[in-house]
Amino acid sequence: MSFQRKSVAVDGLTTGYLEAGQGDPVVLLHGGEFGAGAELGWERVIDQLARRHHVLAPDMLGFGRSAKVVDFTDGRGMRIRHIARFCEVLGIRSAHFVGNSMGAINLLVDATSEAPVLPARSLVALCGGGTIQRNEHANALYDYDATLDGMRRIVTALFADPAYPADDDYVRRRYESSIAPGAWESLAAARFRRPGLEPPPPPSANRPYDRIAVPALIVEGERDKLLPPGWAADIAGQIEGGRSAVTAAAGHCPQIEQPTAVTELLLEFFAHVPQRKVPA
Repeated sequence: MSFQRKSVAVDGLTTGYLEAGQGDPVVLLHGGEFGAGAELGWERVIDQLARRHHVLAPDMLGFGRSAKVVDFTDGRGMRIRHIARFCEVLGIRSAHFVGNSMGAINLLVDATSEAPVLPARSLVALCGGGTIQRNEHANALYDYDATLDGMRRIVTALFADPAYPADDDYVRRRYESSIAPGAWESLAAARFRRPGLEPPPPPSANRPYDRIAVPALIVEGERDKLLPPGWAADIAGQIEGGRSAVTAAAGHCPQIEQPTAVTELLLEFFAHVPQRKVPA
């Protein structure tokens, strides 16, 4: 692997990230499951993308080697603003953004807001944006108990191929990431609520997608256990010029299960995004 692990202070918060390549910038945002981070999310595609692009993959706040902080009133907004500032600090004024799961939802939330803050030249949402189905796989993500068996259930939920949960080394690697100092606490704390309050609703597919003003590609995994079939085409159809694709033989993390197919899809999409003028 040729990518480098780096760290930068963003408004006083330690922010870990991976960096590789040169050219038009691409920013990769990982998912939000316990144990997630830049390496686990993007290590199988980052070097291939870096052959044509300057690739940055930050650990979002609460994950990986970034600061373990919680905002109980606007956790998603905090992470979006942090990534925007991360780009400013590194001098990234315009980039292709790719998100998986929570990372994709964050991109779509920002792009459909009244005042987006991310410097997006284009966006790609991998298995994030549809409405999460309430089933045993979603429960595995939300009810993680910081055990190896609990992590095996998360891995089962994320992947179509049963070889992933059967791989003890892979499960342990994700487990170790999930119990790093502050990692479990920062994600679990975000689920706290006062007694008597109903749990917050899961992320919804209902957003003003017609507000998205940059080229957009929405991708679903053919065998995703968390999202219903057809959600990507439905969302793409609400975006002017929006495209959708289905990655065969993939679950909720197609960039891990099918890295070659996803890399080719991304490079082809980026190649057809018009140049964008950046203010001086």
